[in-house]
Amino acid sequence: MNSELVSTILAGVPLPSLLIAQNERVMAMNGPARQMFGEGGLGRHYIAVLRQPALLDCVEEALRLRQSRTIRYLTTDLSREATYQVSASPVGQGADAGVLVCFEDVTEREQAGLIRRDFVANVSHELKTPLTALLGFIETLKGPARNDAAARERFLSIMEREAERMNRLVSDLLSLSRVESEERVRPSGRVDVVALLQSAVVTLRPMAEEAGVTLAVTGHDRPVEVQGDADQLVQVFTNLIENAIKYGASGGKVEVRVAHSERELAFRGPGIRIDIQDWGEGFDPVHIPRLTERFYRVDNHRSREMGGTGLGLAIVKHIVNRHRGRFRIESQPGKGSTFSVMLPVA
Repeated sequence: MNSELVSTILAGVPLPSLLIAQNERVMAMNGPARQMFGEGGLGRHYIAVLRQPALLDCVEEALRLRQSRTIRYLTTDLSREATYQVSASPVGQGADAGVLVCFEDVTEREQAGLIRRDFVANVSHELKTPLTALLGFIETLKGPARNDAAARERFLSIMEREAERMNRLVSDLLSLSRVESEERVRPSGRVDVVALLQSAVVTLRPMAEEAGVTLAVTGHDRPVEVQGDADQLVQVFTNLIENAIKYGASGGKVEVRVAHSERELAFRGPGIRIDIQDWGEGFDPVHIPRLTERFYRVDNHRSREMGGTGLGLAIVKHIVNRHRGRFRIESQPGKGSTFSVMLPVA
C-alpha cells in the first residue's frame, strides 16, 4: 500500500482518522488525529496509541474478523469532555489489508439529547403535581364531599389555583419556544425603552402596593429608542419587576434605575442600562450561573408557592440575547438582588 498516497487521502478527511496496517502498526494519521493522539503515534503499535480498552477491542475485531465495528469513545478534549462515535472499517486486501479508524465528534448531539430528556422530565414533573391534586379533589367531590358545601367551596378554590398554575406553565413554555426560535433574528422595529419600562411599572404598581412594597423609578426619564420588539421588552421588564416584588418583598422597596450612556462598556458604544434592585433576602451567588436555566430555582418550594414556573429568567435571557443586549445578576444573602438589562442604542 502506497503510504504517501494514503497520507495524502487521509489529509483531506475532515474527521480525525488513522490507518492501522495488517501488522497492527499505525500506518498513517491525518492532522486532527495527531492532535488527539500526539505526533509520535505514526509507526507505533495501535495499542500504544489508542489505549482505551473498548476502542482497542473494536479495532482488534475489525482486524481479525474483517468486519466493520462502531463504538462510543469518551475523552477530555481541550478542557472539555467530548464524545466520539468511532467506526473501524476494514480496507484493502492481502498484504495491503488494514483498518481505517474514524472519529466523529457527537458531543453536541449527545448534549442536545440530554437537554431534551431533562426538559421532558421537568415539564412532566411540573404538570404532574397540579394534575394529581386536581384528580384527588375531583374524586373527593364525587364521593365523601358530594354534599358538603363548605368542603366543595374550599376544594374548588384549590383546584382553580392549580389549574391557573398549569395554564401559566403552558403559557411560559409557548413563550419560551417562540423567543428561542426568534433569537437569531434581530427585531427590525424602533421602540422607546423608557416608555415601555414605565408602562410595565404602572401595570405592576397595584401588585407592589398589595405586597407592601414601594416601587420607585429613578434616573434617565427621557425617550431612548432602540432596535427592538415592544411586546418582548415589556415581558422582560414585567418578569424582572414582578420577581423583585415577589421575592424581595421583605425589603419593602424595589428600585428601577435607568441610565443612558454614550459609551456603555458592554457594547463600546451608546447604550441604556436598566437595574431592578430589591432589598429582600437575596441568595448565594453560587446559584447565579444557573438561574437562567429552564426550571432552575433557588428555592423550589417557595417559587411554586408564589406561582413561579421556573421559566421566567430563561425567557428574559433569550429575549435580551435577541436584542443583542446583556443580562447581569448580582445578589448577596440578606442584602437583596439586582437584575440588570443593557441594550445597545443604535
